Amino acid sequence: MAPPDDEPVPAEVLPASRGTLVPVDPFRRYMAEVRRYPPLTREDEQELARQYRDTGDRQALFRLVTSNLMLVVRVALSFRRAARNLLDLVQEGNLGLLAAIDRFDPELGVRLPTYATWWIRAYIIKFLLDNVRLVRVGTTNARRKLLRNLRQERAKLEAQGIEVGPRLLAERFGVSEEDVTQVDQALRSHDVSLDAPLSADEPDRTHGDAFAASGPSVEEEVARRELQQKVQVALASFREGLGERERAILDERLLADDPVTLQAIGDRFGTTREAVRQAEVRLMARLKSHIQTQFPDLASVRIGPA
Repeated sequence: MAPPDDEPVPAEVLPASRGTLVPVDPFRRYMAEVRRYPPLTREDEQELARQYRDTGDRQALFRLVTSNLMLVVRVALSFRRAARNLLDLVQEGNLGLLAAIDRFDPELGVRLPTYATWWIRAYIIKFLLDNVRLVRVGTTNARRKLLRNLRQERAKLEAQGIEVGPRLLAERFGVSEEDVTQVDQALRSHDVSLDAPLSADEPDRTHGDAFAASGPSVEEEVARRELQQKVQVALASFREGLGERERAILDERLLADDPVTLQAIGDRFGTTREAVRQAEVRLMARLKSHIQTQFPDLASVRIGPA
């Protein structure tokens, strides 16, 4: 949320001089901005919260948000080892702060920072669960709960001498055994780049090299192209001995992706639909015999329009 237009911009975020490039740390720049807003007293906080609740006053919302931006930063810093970009956590925490203000009831006697901390943490944790891994695991509320508490609960039960299995943990958390198993596997594993070296002994090979190709192999592709060329040659030799109507049936019916109708060919050559159908049957038999002579392995080939 931007400050009012009449508020000054901190000197430390302005360029040093015209034409000079000054490296800027985005987080330091953000901190210089939010430090401008002091925290509210309890009385001011309650009054502003009532104004926003009763009238939707945007200025009251602005003051409630800006006075708690440092709270968001402090909560985000507690998670700084879990994310590469601290500002991402701050941004999610700010969304949590807005959610807290929308739900805050000043009549309950609880301070807004105390109430908002829970929402800020919840938004940051959800962001981490959704984005810290390339493969998302915490995709449901049940699995998010498991990700936060599974290790602690297992350690607690093992310390009591209890043999811990998926069924017991599923009963403890009220989730399925499948959820427990998959989240446990995710916690025990870690993301690996496909470009990372396969091992210290093979630095030139990557993990991606170890995966089977999804398409045909080079040998299969070469064989396919050779067969395709041979079939084209066989069809060309077969076509040479055909009359005009038979060539039309071959090209526009038997080999076409979108065959024309028998009636269309009949109208073109001044004959009936039935005559064209019979000519097509005879032509299919001749073509099949020719192909099978050229390629004995294709004895079961199907020739003709779908």
